[in-house]
Amino acid sequence: MRIRYGYRIELACAHEMPLLTLLDVHPSRRHDLTMPDEMKLSALADPTLPIAMTQHLDAFGNICRRMVAPSGGLRLESEGVVHDSGEPDTANLAAQEIPPSRLPAEALVFLLGSRYCDTDRLFDQAWKLFGAHEPGWPRVQAIVDFVHNHLTFGYHYARSTRTAAEAFQERIGVCRDFAHLAITLCRCLNIPARYCNGYLGDIGVPPNPAPMDFNAWFEVFLGGRWYTFDARHNEPRIGRIVIARGRDATDVAMINSFGTHTIQRFDVVTEEIEEVPMPLTPTMPEQFNSRPAAA
Repeated sequence: MRIRYGYRIELACAHEMPLLTLLDVHPSRRHDLTMPDEMKLSALADPTLPIAMTQHLDAFGNICRRMVAPSGGLRLESEGVVHDSGEPDTANLAAQEIPPSRLPAEALVFLLGSRYCDTDRLFDQAWKLFGAHEPGWPRVQAIVDFVHNHLTFGYHYARSTRTAAEAFQERIGVCRDFAHLAITLCRCLNIPARYCNGYLGDIGVPPNPAPMDFNAWFEVFLGGRWYTFDARHNEPRIGRIVIARGRDATDVAMINSFGTHTIQRFDVVTEEIEEVPMPLTPTMPEQFNSRPAAA
């Protein structure tokens, strides 16, 4: 299937403001793009004003862009099309945990506590709740089931400072809180888990009438590879488009601004689009079709 995705974000600021963005589709999905999605910038006060932009990979392999918003503010927008298998998230009920002593070096950082994943505060709870569960996929799924039922979702519950331990106590949150709590419980049990954000449309599920937004989920290292889990939805979903991965939301903030600003517009779209049928035979210009047959 083909999925159209994109965003339009407008930031207003009184003075020049340096920005870092993580809004590009992750390098692991770039080969699936069927239409370019280069970011477009325009000054709100003067759309003809040129704005310089550079690009690099951050420490976690995400595509990061740097720019300076001019006085008055900036519009960031992009649109692309990605080819997707149309298959739901992969499940492997037999996937096993790997002891920390045998984990690849690159997975070890995802065992440690981080800004929003305060493992030191939930270690005892994690072992009390899940220590007796069958290790591997069943234990991770038990964690996902618990978080899904323990927290109540609501956009009005959003708070940028809420940690996993606070979400556990308050029992409310948005998708990032569901991911942070599940990640933290996994790490307490020596299971590497990393935070992901990106696009997730209503493909294969009833449409959600709420305005579209970016989504957060997480990945767990089992049986030698990373698997996708989603504590908020708690069901395999179709059409995830990863933007960034990291230890928690700190590492994958979509916009980091070094100055004061307000968000004037924030539009996100991700939807399945009709496949373009391929012609049965090559189409040629009329002048070639009318050539006389060779003698």
